[in-house]
Amino acid sequence: MTTSADDVFLAEVQRRVLADAERNADIQPVAFTDYMRSILTDTGDLDDGNTAFFHTDGRLPMSASGYAVSEDGGVVDLLVTDYEPTLKIRTLTKPQVARHFASLHRFALKVEELTEDLEEAFPAWSMCSDLAQALPNAERIRLTLLTNARVKAGPPAASPIHDVRVSHHVWDLDRLCRLERSGRAREPITVDFTEQQGGPLPVLGPKGVAGDYEAYLLLIPGAVLADIYEEHGPRLLELNVRSFLQARGKVNQGIQKTIREEPHRFLAYNNGVSMTASRVELQQLPDGGRGIARIHDLQIVNGGQTTASLHYARVKPRRDDTVLDGINVQGKLSVVPEENLLELVPLISEYANSQNTVKTADFSANHPFHIELQRLSRTTLAPAADGSQHSTRWFYERARGQYADAIANRRTPAEQREFKAEHPPSQVIKKTDLAKFELAWAQRPDLVSLGAEKTFREFMLRLNDRPEFRPDGAYFEQVVAKAILFQRTEQAVRGLQLGGYKSQVVAYTVALLSKKTAQQIDLGRIWKAQDLSDALSEAVLTLAPRIHSELISSAGTANVSEWAKKEAAWQTIQKLAWEPDERVIARAPQRGSLDLEEKWTPDAKAAALRVYEHNQTGWQTLLEWGTSTKNLSMEQRKICRALRDMNVKNTIPTPSMMIAGAEILDIADGAGLENY
Repeated sequence: MTTSADDVFLAEVQRRVLADAERNADIQPVAFTDYMRSILTDTGDLDDGNTAFFHTDGRLPMSASGYAVSEDGGVVDLLVTDYEPTLKIRTLTKPQVARHFASLHRFALKVEELTEDLEEAFPAWSMCSDLAQALPNAERIRLTLLTNARVKAGPPAASPIHDVRVSHHVWDLDRLCRLERSGRAREPITVDFTEQQGGPLPVLGPKGVAGDYEAYLLLIPGAVLADIYEEHGPRLLELNVRSFLQARGKVNQGIQKTIREEPHRFLAYNNGVSMTASRVELQQLPDGGRGIARIHDLQIVNGGQTTASLHYARVKPRRDDTVLDGINVQGKLSVVPEENLLELVPLISEYANSQNTVKTADFSANHPFHIELQRLSRTTLAPAADGSQHSTRWFYERARGQYADAIANRRTPAEQREFKAEHPPSQVIKKTDLAKFELAWAQRPDLVSLGAEKTFREFMLRLNDRPEFRPDGAYFEQVVAKAILFQRTEQAVRGLQLGGYKSQVVAYTVALLSKKTAQQIDLGRIWKAQDLSDALSEAVLTLAPRIHSELISSAGTANVSEWAKKEAAWQTIQKLAWEPDERVIARAPQRGSLDLEEKWTPDAKAAALRVYEHNQTGWQTLLEWGTSTKNLSMEQRKICRALRDMNVKNTIPTPSMMIAGAEILDIADGAGLENY
């Protein structure tokens, strides 16, 4: 009996899922859902999100396995998982697929009731609580079935939830296989302008080199560009552009002001967008010119902020489909043959974004930092733990699936067992895990609470600000010590059964330990023992319940998961009264550390000079004005309150708060506010 390529691929997926389940002490359906979430986050189909399983039986069952809410709250994703730990390819029938979507739809309609019915200790309570607030305010809801089976039938028609448009999506074994084997980070996007706007877009060109690339110039109606972004979201943005915008981007207030006040000058003021594609379909126009009817494999490599801001202007604060009337955006389209896409598109992106210095390696596993850390992990033996005579290694996984592939490359079961004994599943560190460990240690649990991918992007941005840093053996030992601290904290929080918001409590507990000890926890001792001391374990058990309680109470009526992403939440947690036991403090300086704290850049210093010109009365005036006119977002109003209070207490805001304060002053000046 021969083994098909599909059977081999299913076996690869199962190996990765099993390895992840062993490492995180999860059941395999949870590990599979996490695995799929990471892939969909990479492709831009999902805004990271959380895994949380809920299921009821009966005549009208309800099911969910996870969810995600986009940064602006406009898109809510709900997931349902169909997974079986088998090496035999299954096929889901059309009725089975329909039942999955029906059970997920019923769950979405009942989340508010479930929030009241479920106890907070129930794992799905925080999911229901978050969705009860997010769903009624969404612009679009996407229900997605994740499965390791094959689905031949299309998903059923979708019906609205809370009068919000709903779409159905399926990620099955075949779709996952096509993506993985294509060597691409995402599925191609095709835009049909004859459907999108009723006919081809007039175009000039092509110019370029035959067989290398062709360049076209065109004008795109702002509403059409917003439509494309609304349908495809961040997938439309080339990976490095998406990463940069998600990690640091803000809605451009200047673009918003031009749209509102001078739409007729938008074309003059805006630099437009640069795009790439693998192929275009041209049509003759009645006037004799030519137009683009379809673009295949469209990506925006520069102008992502313009694109996102056009969509934002149309849907916030309330949807207005006329706000973009008359607005056009200039576009440059580089058509690159499919076989050259992976080579040329990153280069086009890098050069097009030279203003922001977004480089190909910035958000890549091929960054020299990750390559060297991988080398150190393969050559460094960890001390034997618990009296064992057997040393082990910590396996750094700089690219998804390296650990499972390393096991698969061992030819016999005995060799695989030997490899796992030397590299236990519990001692695998993913690059996204590393970012969590480092940013929690750097006392930024608010950033860790953004989710794995966004945390990694923020970590890389900070790492790129320190080009002189090179990981060495001492740093690797510190990384492992931080991993042990984080993992043991996760185990302790899980054992305490506090209920929802486990990941946030873990990040905040590690950060508060780092803060209260001035980062003088004895990491060297953790490395040598491969475990926490009794004193440090007691500190975790003491702090975690208090942090859980304070996060919930300080959030008030706000969504706790969203509140945990705010710097104000971290400022609140820091006020908890607790003093560390001297036994957890290091006796010697920490060697090889990576400083990720915010630096006073020239922009931050300039912002600070402007912010310091305004006293508490000025910030109170700005707060009242921003509240009454709605010109300031909720987060910006919180910044006003914080700067007002810090002015009274004569404390120094962080660099990021100074920059945020300067942005608020720009908005006020642009609106003509005086005497503040």
